[in-house]
Amino acid sequence: MLKDILARLQQKQAATGESGVAAAFDLNWECLEPEAQKLACLLSLFALAPIPWSLVELAASASNLDFDLKANRNILVERYLLQELAEETYQIHERIQELLRQKLEELAEVDELKRGFCQAMVAIAQDIPQTPTLIEIAQANLAIPHLEEVTTIYQAWLSDNDLFWPFVGLGRFYEGQGAYEQALPWREKCLSATRERFGDEHPSVATSLNNLAEIYYSQGRYSEAEPFLIQALEMRKRLLGNEHSDVAESLNNLAEIYYSQGRYSDTELLHIQALEMRQHLLGYLHPDVAESLNNLAGFYYSQGRYSEAEPLYVQALEMLKRLLGEEHPNVVSNINNLALLYDSQGRYSEAEPLLVEALAMRKRLLGDEHPDVATSLNNLAILYYSQGRYSEAEPLYVQALEMLKGLLGEEHPNVASNINNLALLYNLQERYSEAEPLYIQALAMRKRLLGDEHPDVATSLNNLAILYYSQGRYSEAEPLYVQALEMLKGLLGEEHPNVASNINNLALLYNLQERYSEAEPLYIQALAMRKRLLGDEHPDVATSLNNLAGLYYSQSRHSEAEPLYIQALAMRKRLLGDEHPDVATSLNNLAYLYDSQGRYSEAEPLYIEALAILEQRLGVNHPNTITVRNNLEALRRNNF
Repeated sequence: MLKDILARLQQKQAATGESGVAAAFDLNWECLEPEAQKLACLLSLFALAPIPWSLVELAASASNLDFDLKANRNILVERYLLQELAEETYQIHERIQELLRQKLEELAEVDELKRGFCQAMVAIAQDIPQTPTLIEIAQANLAIPHLEEVTTIYQAWLSDNDLFWPFVGLGRFYEGQGAYEQALPWREKCLSATRERFGDEHPSVATSLNNLAEIYYSQGRYSEAEPFLIQALEMRKRLLGNEHSDVAESLNNLAEIYYSQGRYSDTELLHIQALEMRQHLLGYLHPDVAESLNNLAGFYYSQGRYSEAEPLYVQALEMLKRLLGEEHPNVVSNINNLALLYDSQGRYSEAEPLLVEALAMRKRLLGDEHPDVATSLNNLAILYYSQGRYSEAEPLYVQALEMLKGLLGEEHPNVASNINNLALLYNLQERYSEAEPLYIQALAMRKRLLGDEHPDVATSLNNLAILYYSQGRYSEAEPLYVQALEMLKGLLGEEHPNVASNINNLALLYNLQERYSEAEPLYIQALAMRKRLLGDEHPDVATSLNNLAGLYYSQSRHSEAEPLYIQALAMRKRLLGDEHPDVATSLNNLAYLYDSQGRYSEAEPLYIEALAILEQRLGVNHPNTITVRNNLEALRRNNF
């Protein structure tokens, strides 16, 4: 038998001049039944990568191959035309693939096989969700090289309705991992392919423009995203009419770009328009409606309109849990957003379990290395910072920053925000030499990435001014405070919590310079604004009460200062807990007032309580701790 095969092989080589591999292949091919030949040709369409047998079955079904696939697969393995890599996973050698593709072109069913293969890959692409989890990424992983094969070789066999799906699936696969640089070329190729097939005016072209803009948005490239979104919106209106879910999507996405650019006057109307359109077209219970509710809530949150934001966040979260289940990336995002709202309201005991839950869920669903995980680390650090838990905040800030740099690159607005947050922490710990270069870096990045007129730029100006103020560099601080305040008023309007904070900070500077007549009206204005915008029970209101009391103390208006100090202390204990550095600040301030009035027996226990808090929270060598310790020792020397 073997002698016969070798003799036939030698005869074939002599007659045709073929290489040994090609001659052996042809000999094998002649021995195959037509069904095995068709299966081998179908397999040749796959990429030179591991092939899950489930994909072959899907492609065979779409190609109308109605025979025993596994029996014919075993024949191909026995004849060395197909290699078994692992259970239910196979691969074809590069030279064998080349020869099989030549045979494929000779088959009468060649077009049917190619179309079937493409239909199978489209089905796989459609199954990759917008926000895939780790499990869904793993399930799609082995199909990715074969999806790429469709986009590069077999585009002509994709139907008009299916053309953009392989590109969309590839983009989602990489976006879901935060790999935006790898996703970008697939979004760009999708736009080129749809334009080439359909021309410039087609819904698939509009979708491709929209998807490319979303990648730019994720990369923080807002000015590049905007024209694509506007173009997609106008095209969708022309082609689909003003009342269509795709138009609503474009309105929503354009609003998010404007929001990220700090163009808030353009944002609210688009979000409301998108929400109302989605509710009308999709019903009140739909993931897209939940997205619009969440985004509108985010806008209200950014404006300090917390009472309007909270019910929308809660409604969106409950809707997504009902529609998508408890374990879904979109659900986690809403949990995170609601927690940030609670943090901004000083509702720390409600915020912390949500942030911890969001971090754990994101790690579970998306893996340890993902931009959303970095966001959760940063947000939990913000909470700890707000609570005075600085030793817990710092490693989270550092971890988040390094992760974002690795995933998004050095030039991204989120990286700038993390740098700014870490600088804030260092500033509060009086680690000025570490804080200043970070503040300057964040400011320069924000100007470069967002433009000179953006709320985040104003925030950086304000924070750098705080650093200079803390170091006694008042002449450097004042123009930055004034510039930040004017910018925020122009961008956010006169009635905004961030404007109130800047007014308060400028008043602090004037107070320290003994410019009391300039400081007092600003303190009163900031206090009134905070009460109006945040309610009477908020940590920022307590801060304003404390600062105004400090002004009165500096002017020896002790009878006016004392009730404000007492009110601020009580409020801080109520809102922040007994062991917060701000509580220690209030205790020390009230004690200092009593001390200066000779009320030593009332002052001493307050100093002791403040010192215990600061030693525990900031350490025995922190400047604030040393200040309180010196105050206590001076009181004891003077009194005894």
